[in-house]
Amino acid sequence: MASTDYTCDEDGIACITINNPSRKNAMTYPMIEQMYQHLITAEEEARVVILTGAEDAFCAGIDLNFLSDIPPENRGIKVPTHDENGWWNITSCPLPIIAAVHGPAVGMGAEWTSHCDIRIVSSNARFAWNFAHRGLIPDTGAGTWLLPRQIGIQNALKLLYSGEWLNASTALEIGYVSEIVDPDQLMAAAIAEAKKYLNGAPSSHKLAKKLLYEGLYRPVLEHQEISRSNLLECFQSTEHEEGIKSFSEGRPPNF
Repeated sequence: MASTDYTCDEDGIACITINNPSRKNAMTYPMIEQMYQHLITAEEEARVVILTGAEDAFCAGIDLNFLSDIPPENRGIKVPTHDENGWWNITSCPLPIIAAVHGPAVGMGAEWTSHCDIRIVSSNARFAWNFAHRGLIPDTGAGTWLLPRQIGIQNALKLLYSGEWLNASTALEIGYVSEIVDPDQLMAAAIAEAKKYLNGAPSSHKLAKKLLYEGLYRPVLEHQEISRSNLLECFQSTEHEEGIKSFSEGRPPNF
């Protein structure tokens, strides 16, 4: 049965797996709702999230077979896809989120990867924002807002106009992904990356992520004021106290 699955290990590394392999992990509306619920669960119990797909694909986008059974006037995700400030649910999650991508990430699947903070891919990963082939535009809005900020306006428009594949090596070259590994090493690489973040204070991650994304549109002076206010909060936090204490004692911090 098509689903979006969730696990969380003892280190606080959660894994959300898009699980519909017979359809290259294409999404149905219930699967999307499950994903969003898993993000809420992760926020309560995890430190880092890895988003991946089952078997040989990341996500082939919305399941067109599922969609074709729904009258056009009734189509549309029935749960909020963003928070009150417009941020996508994946992006607005206060935890670091790593996309572990193998095989195709198409349409909505490509959009999900752009919502994530870090993208680690296998050598067989490939992305396609092929909405124009279906008479559509990027369905979450990220392809026309996040993507040009991640890879530049010209690169983004080339992908949106053509709908052509972006392979792993080109994605690394233009800065869309951070690392390429062999397919059988993908999850190990994603977990190794996630473990690097465990020595960071959760409050620092949350504030840095929020400041970075909001800084994409906020005037610099306003950003400086908010950043300074957040820094004062950090100085007064128990996590800052632990960070200083662990340094003095020559040990890793216990956050």
